[in-house]
Amino acid sequence: MTTADAVDAPAEPSSLSKAETAYRWIRKCIADQTFEPGHKLVLAQIALELDTSVVPVREAIRRLEADGLVTFERNVGARVAMVDQSSYAQSMEAVAILEGAATAQALDFLDEHDLAEADAINERMRDLLADFDPTEFTRLNHEFHAALFRRCPNERLHTLVAVEWDRLAHLRNSTFSFVPERARGSVDEHARIVALIRARASAEEIERVVRNHRSTTLASYQEAQAKTPDTPASTGNIDREEDKS
Repeated sequence: MTTADAVDAPAEPSSLSKAETAYRWIRKCIADQTFEPGHKLVLAQIALELDTSVVPVREAIRRLEADGLVTFERNVGARVAMVDQSSYAQSMEAVAILEGAATAQALDFLDEHDLAEADAINERMRDLLADFDPTEFTRLNHEFHAALFRRCPNERLHTLVAVEWDRLAHLRNSTFSFVPERARGSVDEHARIVALIRARASAEEIERVVRNHRSTTLASYQEAQAKTPDTPASTGNIDREEDKS
């Protein structure tokens, strides 16, 4: 994907400020790997792409730096942040907490249509188990969780989840590339989450189950990495998945 392709993406709502538009555009470019780790972010070039001045771009870069997606070095400028094992673990822990809370807050607003959609997505994930595609599985995994928390009334929670999802996309295309055996358990846990929601389990129980679901995936990944000490990930650098669909 080229930078030009990214610009051709659907326009952001006109109500967004220029700084917010720049922030979302750069964040998307980092998430979809148009801008890879170490990529130098030239403010003037980005401003030209977005038909704006460098002022809102600079503000967007500062926000992305606070998110951990961008670093700033004196005499070098802004670059897309490099990645390491601890960053991945921290983002997974954050997603576990945030998604659990967002799903719990969405409970009163979910209807059978939402749950049927989640079921259908999970069945597509189950179908993938026979001929496993980790990247597609991860995409559907995001869709499943989004279907359950998108009605959360707390917009700040939505934003925080999106930021951490972007960080995870920056860190790894798919955790399931490294722990494919975790996929079946993940699908079974999805079915349990939906069943608990249908059974009107408490918000506290749903939050705990969703949080533990995400935490189990992280634990599986960390266990797998501990068994392969010679991999680059164990020395602090997380390699990217080579095959991208």
